[in-house]
Amino acid sequence: MVGLVLLLLLPGTGAISFYLPADSKKCLKEEIHKDVLVTGDYEVAELPGAVTHLKVTDSAGHILYSKEEAKKGRFAFTTDDYEVYEVCFESTASADAVRSPDQLIVLNVKHGVEAKNYEDLAKAEKLKPLEVELRRLEDLTDSIVKDFSYMKKREEEMRDTNESTSLRVLYFSAFSMFCLVALATWQVLYLRRFFKAKKLIE
Repeated sequence: MVGLVLLLLLPGTGAISFYLPADSKKCLKEEIHKDVLVTGDYEVAELPGAVTHLKVTDSAGHILYSKEEAKKGRFAFTTDDYEVYEVCFESTASADAVRSPDQLIVLNVKHGVEAKNYEDLAKAEKLKPLEVELRRLEDLTDSIVKDFSYMKKREEEMRDTNESTSLRVLYFSAFSMFCLVALATWQVLYLRRFFKAKKLIE
């Protein structure tokens, strides 16, 4: 039984928690740009006789992360293309188990600058706090620039599509007018010939 599908539209909104009924499936989808780091922390409340599986896939169905009997953990991947990514939790209950209550699931998905661990980066590269903050601001700036570039590209694609559609509508309108004029001319000539044959007109 497929459950409710939730759309994550706002990045960085913190953890999401929801209840998953037994023998059901709930998925969360989000559109993410290309070459973006995505991390997710999840925790599934343990209930007797209930097992929950976790699967992360892209729009083509490729499995990016899969965990049988998921309880608590973390996943991470880098996006290959701009598309919709899906995180699905599926609960199965054993046949002899008593009707169990819904499982509480807590999921926190981050991507882009929010997904990077700057503390580990500072330790690895021996950066000072100010340098870490500058690196974070640099990454944030790059992310904003990429977003604007993508928006500009989408605007150009939409404009080209709009112009192409307008041109096609113009051609179709002209063709329709030509067909109407041709049909009207044919009808006039046909009726004239018909009336002449009936000797109603000379």
